[in-house]
Amino acid sequence: MIALWVVLGILAILVLMFIAIYNGLVRLRNQVKNAWAQIDVQLKRRHDLIPNLVETVKGYMKFERETLEAVTRARNLAQQLPPSAGAGERAKAEGELSSALARLLAVVERYPDLKANQNFLALQEELTSTENKISFARQFYNDSVMKYNNQTQMFPSNIVATMAGFKPGEFFEVTVAEEREAPKVSFS
Repeated sequence: MIALWVVLGILAILVLMFIAIYNGLVRLRNQVKNAWAQIDVQLKRRHDLIPNLVETVKGYMKFERETLEAVTRARNLAQQLPPSAGAGERAKAEGELSSALARLLAVVERYPDLKANQNFLALQEELTSTENKISFARQFYNDSVMKYNNQTQMFPSNIVATMAGFKPGEFFEVTVAEEREAPKVSFS
């Protein structure tokens, strides 16, 4: 009779451990989803700012049509990704958009009147602020993915993760080489 109680006690402890680990994994998976949603919010903000920036710049940059079209094309590609697109696909598209924006802002240096335009300065400040928010959101997302992946791969939670079908999270990584380079600043 005592052996039965010991076996039942061990089973109860194992079930409680399974439940606790499972709930912890769900919490981490939801944290990853929330972090991804925060990136989406900031990317949407950037996508909304770009047409205003392009329209403001158009009037000054009559001979830079190719640069403006590259920014618009990159924005459209990034916006048209389906919600099911993974972090890798999204990172690639957003990296191309970041590169196009960097080229646009480099070309702007040749137009002193544009650099002094209040609308342009306000949009540039908003874009810079948004880029910073995107950077922080990416960092938080990658931290959340790391915690989640650690939990799904470490013993004993890896057993529960495998049994319950938890898949590893995908990091938001820079895939465009230009984004890894330090920006060139010129005051001439």
